[in-house]
Amino acid sequence: MSNVVETVKQVVEPILENHSFYLFDVEFVKENKSWSLRVYIDKKGGITIDDCVLVSDELSEKLDAMDPDPIPQAYFLEVSSPGAERPLRNDEELKQATGEYIHVSLYQNLNGNKTFEGTLKSVDDDNLVLQNDKWGKQDTLEIPRNLIAKARLAIQF
Repeated sequence: MSNVVETVKQVVEPILENHSFYLFDVEFVKENKSWSLRVYIDKKGGITIDDCVLVSDELSEKLDAMDPDPIPQAYFLEVSSPGAERPLRNDEELKQATGEYIHVSLYQNLNGNKTFEGTLKSVDDDNLVLQNDKWGKQDTLEIPRNLIAKARLAIQF
């Protein structure tokens, strides 16, 4: 299955570059009796349905034209955004999220809590700094990176 994912990445990258999009992830998974090829794309300002249709059409055409067929079994192709609350998986994605509202889950308590939400003010090798006006006098919090289990974008209510 990793061969399929790597092949799809190689095929879709030039398509995305041509439209100033970037690849977030590719999955090739079997669910029940069906295979699904999921391609998650994004761009600055967010992906639209029309963007997904465009990439789906171009990718489908390229994959269908390949000989031998890189995906011999029947599958469903899904092209979509990684979502409004997508995970922040690495340093680059965390740094790109500076200024965004995020949710952070910790391995252990910090100030009596294991989860925090706020605007990401800064990121360095050792810490994240979040700001949230609802925290009162101390509206910023420095979170040691080694305590972070997961981080994701969040929708602010």
